[in-house]
Amino acid sequence: MIRFSTTAATASVRAGGGHTAIAQALDHLKDGYRTVVDLDLAKFFDRVDHQRLLDRLSHRVADRRIIGLVRRMLRAMVVMPDGTKMAVREGTPQGGPLSPLLSNIVLDELDQELSRRGLRFVRYADDCHIFVRSERAGHRVMASTCRFLEGRMRLQVNREKSAVRDPCDVHFLGFRFECSAGKDPEVHLSAKAKRRLNEIIRTMTPPNWGGSLTSLMDRVSRYLTGWMAHYRLCSRAAIRVFGVIDAHIRRRLRAIIVRQKKRPRFLFRHLLTRGASRKAAAGAAYCGRGP
Repeated sequence: MIRFSTTAATASVRAGGGHTAIAQALDHLKDGYRTVVDLDLAKFFDRVDHQRLLDRLSHRVADRRIIGLVRRMLRAMVVMPDGTKMAVREGTPQGGPLSPLLSNIVLDELDQELSRRGLRFVRYADDCHIFVRSERAGHRVMASTCRFLEGRMRLQVNREKSAVRDPCDVHFLGFRFECSAGKDPEVHLSAKAKRRLNEIIRTMTPPNWGGSLTSLMDRVSRYLTGWMAHYRLCSRAAIRVFGVIDAHIRRRLRAIIVRQKKRPRFLFRHLLTRGASRKAAAGAAYCGRGP
């Protein structure tokens, strides 16, 4: 779930999806709000105050049995990898199906406060960005919001990661924004997302792959289908990055084929069957440079 403001003066509206968050951020940038207050909550899921969470939940849920069930879930013992058990004093269990919902209940108070101030903002889980028109306004909003989070909500702001930034320096849900004078803002793939993809592709296509190439390609294809479904929002100018990624994957697949053939003459015959000329096949198979 995300929470975003529709205009500077209206209340927030709840929507469901990261793509909606990116679209709303683009709308704010197009409207001229091109300074971003990037807020990072330090260990948010580990610092949620149980009493405040249950108190806010009781305002909407009348059944005390549900409140008791949530309380027991929050205070359940955590089993460490070595088998020891630890008592939980604060925070919500990460990875649990109820954790995102409880986090939104906690941060709903922040959404209401930002809406009351008439600020443009986009929040996805604990990742919150506020859009303002100038750097001076950004520092003012940053200071007042940090006071509210730490004083009223008892949450800790990571001062090292939080800052007032240009849109191009903001990395949100694997995307970054590019704003040029006289042009509409563009959505690009973030550097972190590219590094993460390269690491996964390297893991999925090991040089010593012993199975069939078809099964490997099916495995990579399934992952890339889901990956592209998320990153399809990139602007036309950013699409060329996908061509570079595709070429990188093809190189790794070709290297696996070379290794599987083991001997130059086997590779030479394989290339001939694939339609390569004898000169090109010999040059590739007997070059002595390895995969």
